[in-house]
Amino acid sequence: MTEFIFGNRTSGLVSRRRALQLGAAGATLLPGFFGQVGKAYADDKPALGTWPAGSQGDSVTIGATVPRTGAYAVQGEDELKGMQLAVEHLNEGNDLIKQIAPKVTKGVLGKEVKLVVADSAAKPNNAVQEQQVFIDENKIIAMTGSTSSAVAVALNKFAEREKILYLVAISGSNDTTGKDCSRYSFRQCFYGETAANAIGPVLVKNFGKDKKAAYMTPDYTYGHTVTKSMNDYLTSQGGWTMVTNQVSPLGTQDFSQYLTNIANSGAEFIINVNWGRDAVLSVQQAKQFGLTPKMKMVIPYQIPFLAKEVGAELTEGVFAATDFWWTLEDKYPLAKMFVDAFQKKYNYRPEWGAENAYMQFAIWARMVSEAATFYPPDVIKQYEKGETFPSIVGDVSFRPQDHQLIRPVIIVRGKAPKDMKNDEDFWEVLEVVPGGPLMQKPDAFGCDLGAYI
Repeated sequence: MTEFIFGNRTSGLVSRRRALQLGAAGATLLPGFFGQVGKAYADDKPALGTWPAGSQGDSVTIGATVPRTGAYAVQGEDELKGMQLAVEHLNEGNDLIKQIAPKVTKGVLGKEVKLVVADSAAKPNNAVQEQQVFIDENKIIAMTGSTSSAVAVALNKFAEREKILYLVAISGSNDTTGKDCSRYSFRQCFYGETAANAIGPVLVKNFGKDKKAAYMTPDYTYGHTVTKSMNDYLTSQGGWTMVTNQVSPLGTQDFSQYLTNIANSGAEFIINVNWGRDAVLSVQQAKQFGLTPKMKMVIPYQIPFLAKEVGAELTEGVFAATDFWWTLEDKYPLAKMFVDAFQKKYNYRPEWGAENAYMQFAIWARMVSEAATFYPPDVIKQYEKGETFPSIVGDVSFRPQDHQLIRPVIIVRGKAPKDMKNDEDFWEVLEVVPGGPLMQKPDAFGCDLGAYI
């Protein structure tokens, strides 16, 4: 039976340092620490992170810190559903998981997979503190969860320090697999540079060159890197001009001052980089201010549930880049299997947060089962082989130099209400853009993965 444990700890919690941080030498001074006297070594490898303690017994545990409150809560819940479905599929040896990870039977390496969950509220400190508790109390063998790239970057650094694998959830910042990359961290979803290089040509083709654009940017690593990538592409390839960049704090409720500045800027387009609840409110208020549809709205990094929350009238004709849209079930057999399973369990078709989270777990299971061990450096090296394997959006592979998945970016355009075939048919898929040509050179954003041990 699949086990999910949900935590509701206070955000001010400070965790004790775990004894495993003493390393192999320290562990030998603690007989019985792993439940077996003197068991500080296994397979002739020294203890590392929570290994081997976390993989002894008949189960292994993954720790998830997702936003369940705050501006990104809706997207966090969607992510969590994808994780929960993946854990159920892993433990029952579901056919979809086996298409991606063929050596999985029931569980991973014969062990039941468990999931422990806490609310990060999209705050880096919360996420790190909760994951430390999971390390101390549950001996987790991997971490996951983020929608804020600030959380992802913090967990990158934490994973490196603690020697625990981190399966990045949603993170659009270039820095996550750029200057803040980690040997212990892996990202599956698309990101700012790939979004810009996928949607940029579509905008220039549809709207022409020498346009004036106003940017709306959330004030943290995701917002700044996505805006930079979009502006770099549109400026260099389309002659577009950034006439204003309105930078707002995460969690902004009233965008009136920013929209007033945009109204007076002479912009023809609004490039809205906001995310989560901030994206919903800014899109709604741009309409209330009369800026749209007079100005064209572009969403270079589409949020799950955007169209559902603001209504198809406000997303009609809007161009966006995304990780996944459910109508890809008509193109990819594994997408069909995923959409059907998700809809059966949750009574709605999955958004891309759920798809991304599901794939991270499926890929992790593939790498562990292929490596035939939970020992972190060996699992990492399996990822770094760069092999091609099937996914919900076709064949993909990891780039060993920065641990970024080479995967397509999906370009969509909002449908008019009259053209929707059902109440979830918000977006028309225009292009599935291959990922390889969209990516910068591996060292362009300053990635240095660091050591294995």
